[in-house]
Amino acid sequence: MFVELLLIPISVSLDAFAVSLSKGLSVRRVLPIHALKTALWFGGLQALFPLLGFYAASVFSQYVTSASHWIIFGLLTLVGANMIREALSQNADAREENVQFDWRHMLPLAVACSIDAFAIGVSFTFMKVNIILSVAIIGIVTGLFSVAGLHLGHVCGARWQQPAQIAGGAILIAIGIKVVLEDFGIITF
Repeated sequence: MFVELLLIPISVSLDAFAVSLSKGLSVRRVLPIHALKTALWFGGLQALFPLLGFYAASVFSQYVTSASHWIIFGLLTLVGANMIREALSQNADAREENVQFDWRHMLPLAVACSIDAFAIGVSFTFMKVNIILSVAIIGIVTGLFSVAGLHLGHVCGARWQQPAQIAGGAILIAIGIKVVLEDFGIITF
């Protein structure tokens, strides 16, 4: 379970990393306030959405416990496949982002990157994780990845945006498969 608690935050933060990377491409200088706003918007919403998903699923968990491994598998596979599909369907023009960092520009980006985290929160209900620790790790990792993406985008360009999204999606799908295989007793780690 420890490995999943490290891989899931990294995986869900890769969308925010990719968006931050493209934001970094479009600024002449990355100011400390840009980095702070990026970390707070992306990290904050990435922490909030799994918490909301966790509590929504907690209300209904007694009705779906017997199928929990399939729910985890389905949600993680859906999120992962969507990340990969989005990465493969983007063109260079779609990757360019507005350079502004006010709430009107950051809120929609942060929400779009965090919707997947809601599904992760639902799966946390069945994984029996410490939700406070999990969302804290997700928020911190996403904040750090977002700042790194902002700086990396500014320095290196958009070369790694698509591979990062694809890797994040593949990791989520692999975790979903692992949960099903563990439930069937095929693997035990």
